[in-house]
Amino acid sequence: MARKLRVQFPGAIYHVTMRGVERRAIFTENRERERFLDRLSDGVETHDIRLYLFSLMVNHAHLVLETPRANLDKFMHGLETAYTVYFNRRHDRVGHLVQGRYGATLVQGDRYLLKLTRYVHLNPVCTRQTKKLPLNVRRERLRAYRWSSYRSYIGEDAPLSFMDYGPVLAQTGAKKALRQQEYQHFVEAGLAATDDEFAAVMADRRWGIGDPAFRAWAKEQQENCIAGDEEREETTFRKVASPLTPTCITSVLCQEMQVEESELKQYRQSNVLRPIAAKMLCKYGGLTQTAVAELFGIHSRAAVSAQIKRLKHMLADDEELKTTVNRIERRLQATAARPPGSDVKCQN
Repeated sequence: MARKLRVQFPGAIYHVTMRGVERRAIFTENRERERFLDRLSDGVETHDIRLYLFSLMVNHAHLVLETPRANLDKFMHGLETAYTVYFNRRHDRVGHLVQGRYGATLVQGDRYLLKLTRYVHLNPVCTRQTKKLPLNVRRERLRAYRWSSYRSYIGEDAPLSFMDYGPVLAQTGAKKALRQQEYQHFVEAGLAATDDEFAAVMADRRWGIGDPAFRAWAKEQQENCIAGDEEREETTFRKVASPLTPTCITSVLCQEMQVEESELKQYRQSNVLRPIAAKMLCKYGGLTQTAVAELFGIHSRAAVSAQIKRLKHMLADDEELKTTVNRIERRLQATAARPPGSDVKCQN
């Protein structure tokens, strides 16, 4: 089992697990899995998470993700709370649904990330029952399993809007047009043969999933945090963004849309300003949907969430609007960008 994670830094990659209390089911029917994925999508959007993959089992769930804003705790707290409230209401129960705090293990972002995705995607066909089945049956079950990101990775389902496929597929080393096929071969090869080296890493992953140097570094970071060390180690993983002020975000938005800021306060059914502003304030300002609702005088967080979802459909149908939104995002990214290296955050 992974230790309770204390180390957070911008650009960190994690293998996250949520397990039911006393190994009880956290998903009893498909509508619950659908609701969990809805909440996952909302959280990814709100907290600017790069979600690489997921796999939902009966009594636990796996996520592999990156946190450009060093905000894993906030993201997971929101996800677990929202889903637990929903599940408890459906089943007329109270109390914790998930066993303690979520598990999270730091991941080295290279071939270890690629191998981890195979491990997670194979989870549905690595149970005691399925391991006894013939290889071709297990392969068919893997390809048919609806509640992981595997089908969308190999082109059996359409890409999911809240997923980031590029980094994992790029690790295959294949040309872009062949990456889905190469990834499928890589994952399904794991049905017939065991990667002993990676299995050894997973068997002792307390300090991280990676090579010995990475795990030693991760262990040092966690021990420093546990000891209450006030010195912060610099990390140089990725170029990351700092939250922007709402004033900065709305100013860029209005300049690009060529409108007055006062129009953001005006509600019209066809107005695209509010949905765009809501998305940018969550993504680049670090605001919650509740905070955005208060800022615009909207009656609820759900209304903001609905506006952001409506924007996704609008962007799919309107190339001109999509170009404008992309231009806004490029400006905000350039404004927020800062050089690689930021302080590790220690959280209890």
